Amino acid sequence: MTNEELKALLDELLKQGKELEWLEFKLGDATDNQRLAKYISGLANAANFNNVPFAYLVFGVKDNSLEIVGTKFNYLNRKEKGSELDFYIRRNLSPSIQFEHFPCDYNGKPIQIFKIPAAQNIPIMFENEAYIRVASSLTELKKYSDRMRYILNSHKDWSAEIINHATLADLDENAIAKAKEIYKEKNQNKSFYKEIDSWSNSVFLDKLKVTINGKITNTALILLGKPEASHLLSPHVAQITWKLDTEEKAYEHFSMPLFLAVNDVLAKIRNVNYKFFPTNQLISVVVPKYDNVSILEALNNCIAHQDYSLNSRIIVTEKINKLVFENAGGFFEGNAEDYFLGEKTPKNYRNKWLVEAMVNLNMIDSMGYGIFKMLKSQKERYFPLPDYDKSNNKEVILEIYGHSIDENYSKLLIEKKDDLSTTEVILLDKVQKKQTIEKDAATLLKKKNLIEGRYPNIYISSHIAEVTNAKADYIKNRGFDDAYYKQMIIDFITEYGKATKEDLDKLILDKLSQVLDEPQKKNKLRNLIYAMHNKDKTIVNKGSTRKPIWMLSLSND
Repeated sequence: MTNEELKALLDELLKQGKELEWLEFKLGDATDNQRLAKYISGLANAANFNNVPFAYLVFGVKDNSLEIVGTKFNYLNRKEKGSELDFYIRRNLSPSIQFEHFPCDYNGKPIQIFKIPAAQNIPIMFENEAYIRVASSLTELKKYSDRMRYILNSHKDWSAEIINHATLADLDENAIAKAKEIYKEKNQNKSFYKEIDSWSNSVFLDKLKVTINGKITNTALILLGKPEASHLLSPHVAQITWKLDTEEKAYEHFSMPLFLAVNDVLAKIRNVNYKFFPTNQLISVVVPKYDNVSILEALNNCIAHQDYSLNSRIIVTEKINKLVFENAGGFFEGNAEDYFLGEKTPKNYRNKWLVEAMVNLNMIDSMGYGIFKMLKSQKERYFPLPDYDKSNNKEVILEIYGHSIDENYSKLLIEKKDDLSTTEVILLDKVQKKQTIEKDAATLLKKKNLIEGRYPNIYISSHIAEVTNAKADYIKNRGFDDAYYKQMIIDFITEYGKATKEDLDKLILDKLSQVLDEPQKKNKLRNLIYAMHNKDKTIVNKGSTRKPIWMLSLSND
């Protein structure tokens, strides 16, 4: 949001005339970190109980007079238990919610606004305790059983809603036939298996959990509906767009029935073979660029977890070396990494009825193994792990790589997977992608000699680099010691008689460690020159402070 939009939002909130259970004003100067986290929990739950989509916590406004006075509170500069406060709070909220934080300048007065989505069918807890605002007080939710029950029963499953004007004639016969075939295959060992062929479509679709007493649900149309019946979902959309974003440009829309459309989308993706030579092997390994099972898993997850209320298409973008899957709505419970190890089972779903039907059709499982299976497939195929890092509270974005980011590092990490835990592989994968990991995790990897460098500028350790024959890359990451760079400067001045700032920038900056950003490189060079001038006494400045001309000192001639 722009600053003007934030000012307009604050004006609207002030029009309420007072604090509400879902609206809290504070000065913030004395707010401790733990209480802030409890407020986020309490306001999310209060928003649900008051039937509003968002709650707001505003710092910089007096709660009694509603006077805008500004605040010294700075959320982004705070830390808690060795972590950034933002990360700490998000990690300890369960289920996770994608609250937003906005700093705002209101006519010269600093304001901090938190926009907190309402809890959905399960209370938001902080460190295993749920809170709620009652009147103007923050308290434990367990003291108010009526409000607890309201929240638990609040989620409405749009996918289970009946479309009154729809009939069986709006469903695709081929899709129904294929669905029955899959259903039979899945239930071969069930007592009712021999009866399936005798079921009418009406009976079968009820058993499949796409219709309710013969009535057409949104789920039935999404999975099995005829393309021409899409208007019955309006303004909601059940559509997948495939987009080719390479030197060649193309796109195609795939409409209902999505149960069949996923295979049509799969057929559009160009899945060529990828050849490389694993370490210590002479014979090349040839694997498909993408795993078809992973593609279908990603597509089906998009369908199952899409927030259809946002009236958005599912987008599949095919780039040169990766596939990008986008579906509307953030993670409903937890985040992607919660499912990386295959240990978390979701308790709730945004589209419970749709999920159940897709489980019955073998499109997905209900145990949360989908992400884990994609991760496992990428590991086994020597490719970088799937990425959800670009996801936010409005959409889930999954990137599946069809190539190696680094031919040496990636192959080694995967080939040594028997020596590394899954967690370590995940963390090392982030390191090679230059993604930030927690400081505690970096410390653990460093103790095992898996990474080097000063946090957050870390890189794969020399031990791994040597094994991968990536010594050159290791040196680029590590850089040389200070003596090496000092000698380069002395050699330059000896050859040319003097060195300007521009000369030294060109000489040194591109040879410093690649893990340093540009400001860090310039600071490193300044420190080197300072040491040579003031401590080593090897060079002197014959120019000005602003335009130095460095020459060898008399003692060094």
